[in-house]
Amino acid sequence: MEAKHNANQYNYSKGNKIVIQNSNVLPAYRIPMVTLSVNDLMVQYQNQEKKIHAVDHVSFSCKENESIGIVGESGCGKSTLGLAIMKILQENASVSGEILLDGKSILSMPDAEFTKNIRWKYVSMVFQGAMNSLDPVFTIRKQFEEILKKHNFEGNYKQIIESGISSVGLTHSVLDKYPHEISGGMKQRVIIAMALVLKPKMVIADEPTTALDVLVQAQIMILLKKLKKEGLSVMLISHDLGIISEIAEKVGIMYAGQIVEFGNMQDIYRNPKHPYTIALLESIPKLDKTEKIIPLRGNPPSLVNPPEGCRFYDRCSQAMEKCKKDPPKIKTVSGFVMCWLHE
Repeated sequence: MEAKHNANQYNYSKGNKIVIQNSNVLPAYRIPMVTLSVNDLMVQYQNQEKKIHAVDHVSFSCKENESIGIVGESGCGKSTLGLAIMKILQENASVSGEILLDGKSILSMPDAEFTKNIRWKYVSMVFQGAMNSLDPVFTIRKQFEEILKKHNFEGNYKQIIESGISSVGLTHSVLDKYPHEISGGMKQRVIIAMALVLKPKMVIADEPTTALDVLVQAQIMILLKKLKKEGLSVMLISHDLGIISEIAEKVGIMYAGQIVEFGNMQDIYRNPKHPYTIALLESIPKLDKTEKIIPLRGNPPSLVNPPEGCRFYDRCSQAMEKCKKDPPKIKTVSGFVMCWLHE
């Protein structure tokens, strides 16, 4: 399916150059959707004599016209999963397994080829903590220009940058300001505009509403839902199940480096299988004041020496003796659950 161009016209025929002609506004996302498949992915960080198992045998898939949410506590490996897909992990990280984007293996792809053809043009990322993502010594406009130069963009820089900033509800005057001169919510929208400036098929949004007030959170979610309706696939990383439910068709529940439950959003919310998923849902405040919030007690295990068996064992109220063995992956209606309770 071809993109709706209206007055816009993209031309991809000049090698790795990107050309835009006769454009007043950014084109809508009426383009083929991305298919993401992650198979047995492992990411380990070597820190002196310690090895951190940040992502451990993770597998899931996201088909065309689907967006996915990854949910879990801080330190469970959510951000590392996103960084692995973008191939921007730290130098001390080792990666194994398989990541396919529309059938293309990106882990085996040379870094130069990935940068040229995939990163920011095919899949981009909104990094966690917008305040730390922007360079304080350059204006917003200058930072947009650096992205375009890095990816060999040809065309009217001023036009495409101003169109990008307008698409997230900001005025052109923001472009000539430094990061410290704009609010946190404006910074987050700038980061989203930068992630979308080269029209990727998919964007990975890592905690895009963290540290924002509820009004700005709502504005960011409205923006992401609008872009999703126009055809953009979104992988939303968050610790907030409420935020995930607004945008994702599929949800992966991540705990201690593993995805312990995966499936359609409605199935996960209405009929959760894993005790950790149930505990997360029970910890969400309810409008019905007669229901008490049940806190999830205890702490996740260390990823330096993760325990054998179910990693939720020490915090689970339904733990059994056989839970000390690695749990099986049980097929569910729309995905899977890793739990002995459902064998």
